[in-house]
Amino acid sequence: QVQLVESGGGLVQAGESLRLSCAASVSIFSINIMGWYRQAPGKQRELVATLTNLGNTNYADSVKGRFTISRDNAKNTVFLQMNSLKPEDTAVYYCAAHNFEVTKVRDYWGQGTQVTVSS
Repeated sequence: QVQLVESGGGLVQAGESLRLSCAASVSIFSINIMGWYRQAPGKQRELVATLTNLGNTNYADSVKGRFTISRDNAKNTVFLQMNSLKPEDTAVYYCAAHNFEVTKVRDYWGQGTQVTVSS
């Protein structure tokens, strides 16, 4: 069982920055993929960024060049640095862990943290 706790959300103005943190209850190096997702009101949850245990990253086109996913293995924490925020980045941001098992992928989710960007 993996428990994930997000923090760092808040209200900022357009153009400002925020850094989200996701603390895991296990070694994140043992998790195949860590990811950040977001869900805006009335919209489906969407992928923002992922980071594999080999260090490979992937970003949604809408955040490329502005957001950076990283990790601190010693603290079992994954970060999402968000720069040049836009009002359309407003959403609840979720941290997720995806572990590949023999016959399936097991997913774990945090409770989410609200990010609001005012214009």
